[in-house]
Amino acid sequence: MSKEKQFVTEITPQHEDFSRWYIDVIKKADLMDYSPVRGCIVFRPDGYEIWEHIQGELDRRFKETGHRNAYFPIFIPESFFQKEKEHVEGFNPELPWVTEAGGEKLEERLAIRPTSETMIGHMYAKWIQSYRDLPVLINQWANVVRWEKRTLPFLRTSEFLWQEGHTAHETEEEARQETMQMLEIYRDFVENFLAIPVISGQKTPSEKFAGAIDTYSIEAMMKDGRAVQAGTSHYMGTNFAVAFDIQYLSRDNHLEYVHTTSWGVSTRLIGSLIMVHGDDRGLALPPKVAPTQVIMIPIGPPKAREQVLARTDELYAELKAAGIRVRVDDRADVSPGWKFNEYEMRGVPLRLELGPRDLDNGVAVLVSRISGEKRVVPQHNLVAEVQNMLDQIHGEMYERAKQFRDDNFSSVDSLDEMKTLMENKRGFVLAGWCGSAACEKQVKEETGATSRNIPFEPAERKASCLVCGDAAQHTVVFARAY
Repeated sequence: MSKEKQFVTEITPQHEDFSRWYIDVIKKADLMDYSPVRGCIVFRPDGYEIWEHIQGELDRRFKETGHRNAYFPIFIPESFFQKEKEHVEGFNPELPWVTEAGGEKLEERLAIRPTSETMIGHMYAKWIQSYRDLPVLINQWANVVRWEKRTLPFLRTSEFLWQEGHTAHETEEEARQETMQMLEIYRDFVENFLAIPVISGQKTPSEKFAGAIDTYSIEAMMKDGRAVQAGTSHYMGTNFAVAFDIQYLSRDNHLEYVHTTSWGVSTRLIGSLIMVHGDDRGLALPPKVAPTQVIMIPIGPPKAREQVLARTDELYAELKAAGIRVRVDDRADVSPGWKFNEYEMRGVPLRLELGPRDLDNGVAVLVSRISGEKRVVPQHNLVAEVQNMLDQIHGEMYERAKQFRDDNFSSVDSLDEMKTLMENKRGFVLAGWCGSAACEKQVKEETGATSRNIPFEPAERKASCLVCGDAAQHTVVFARAY
């Protein structure tokens, strides 16, 4: 078998085994490797750089809205979790504990951070005294640990990276505005930076964050039809303020409890963009997040090599100066065809080919990873042509993902209809729900699907509950999920 074909044949086709495809791709593309600790992964440079681009863009958006970064300890005293019972019950099965250090048993067990509400609540109680101290708008970039029973790299690991925003406000109205503002930042970022269409909505009570009053989410559809919760924003009310005694002297000189929020996204966004955009050739990375946006491949016979490389270097410098993430593969011992396959597999959005004829004609060839379109462009206008094509690729990726979601989004009126549908088709299901926890539980037990959220803008409003037939209080998106 020729070298040119090896990368493709070593990736399991999606239709054969989607999970195997996913593992093949992330390993083959050098995004991660398994660590010796169960459920933990090592981010290799290309995988971590994707996270750096996600982090950089979100950090910019957070700071534009007045948030600042801080850092809180990874170890949390057990007593902190006892202060908010619903919170600890939600996390208890996943909590790893430190019980001794320095050869001595600790007086109090320390949890390794699953999330930071309790530690931050403790600190806010010290920092907030008056309405003049509000609002507090803090974000933390950190790692967290949740001892998952079943793990999948990037999507669900025992340790993962994330950001968690925690804010405190004078009023419920202000806190709710913050909650919705951050959800919208997530939606806009995921759609316009990662090219992933999402559904914004409110979680049902059984699916909300432990300790929250209301939880809101953005939900994305993977290419196997499963859902990923791509981001969440929580209105916590005064639950944590009461538990941790976060009070302030109000404008009319009364002691009041603050209203708090929390919101976060994690490295599961990396898994999401792989599963949304990848294909049987490997990764397909959105240009705005790709570690390498353009791969330059000089081609031609040895006698023309020096001249072609010299011009390649000049064009490389132009692209680099324009802020484009560009690399050159000028290896002489590997064929151009092998390189084409390799960088397609690695998901590089745009390939630039340059040969002797191109030099004579003052042009370069651009090839899209997504559509395969080849475009011959003038070298004197290369930067603008590359930027234009990268923008086009982003748009095409978003539209393809949206079309896939629309093609795999169904509407049902009964549980029997939903069961039949899910046996024969992947994807999301829109259905009416009366609001009863028992009906929601029955859907999960009989179909394996959970309520993803109550969308703000459903395609249609359902009149009756799919389980009991009573009047629908909500129209809900159901799906099997990661």
